Amino acid sequence: MMKELRLDKYLTEMGEGTRSQIKEMARKGRILVDGITEKRAERKIDPEQHQVSVDGRPVSYVRNEYYMLNKPQGVVSATEDSRYETVVSLIRSRKRDDLFPVGRLDIDTEGLLLITNDGDLAHQLLSPKKHVDKVYFAQVLGELPPDAKERIEEGLVLSDGTPTLPAHLEVLRQGKEEMPSEIRLTIREGKFHQVKRMFETLGCRVIYLKRMSMGILVLDEALMPGEYRPLSEEEIRELKSHGNTLRAYL
Repeated sequence: MMKELRLDKYLTEMGEGTRSQIKEMARKGRILVDGITEKRAERKIDPEQHQVSVDGRPVSYVRNEYYMLNKPQGVVSATEDSRYETVVSLIRSRKRDDLFPVGRLDIDTEGLLLITNDGDLAHQLLSPKKHVDKVYFAQVLGELPPDAKERIEEGLVLSDGTPTLPAHLEVLRQGKEEMPSEIRLTIREGKFHQVKRMFETLGCRVIYLKRMSMGILVLDEALMPGEYRPLSEEEIRELKSHGNTLRAYL
């Protein structure tokens, strides 16, 4: 059973305005609860039992939202930014006003990003102790050293002295001259610009990067860059039930 909420908190969480704005809306008689005008913004309501509307428009309550986004290039992994469009702003069908990206992808990186307001699940996915697999596809310029796979599996030391955990490298296509190599890389951490820095350590340069999966969550191939969809009930259930043993599908 869902606990009761103040009416102003209910409407604020659903993106209908600030608490002071909600209070003013109530004072003007713009809010109805079960079809009756409610002027007390502090009134407690049960989201599962009461029907709330603003200006005649029903406002249903959603505790948590979960979206899979295929992040495009040129968009930042943030909730707000003064210069660039944010990944949260791409979720146009969202009901809640407190969504955030779970982790971050560089502005020029594409691929899987989970957008939610479920802080507990985000912690499970991002906690360094969980070692959640993250799988990337990359195009890399420069000749990969013959021992690249072994060095990555042993754990690299980046140019600034930062060590990385052992990872897994699969070379999908060996590059020639100006043709980039194509690789699949699985890492279990998320240091700043980690994938790019790992290949710089190997004497190469990443020119295209896309995240394919994170834990059991795999990017939907039907999603074009910038497109999103809600997670299925099965995906949400699997993410939560495998919180302590999350692994990628490889």
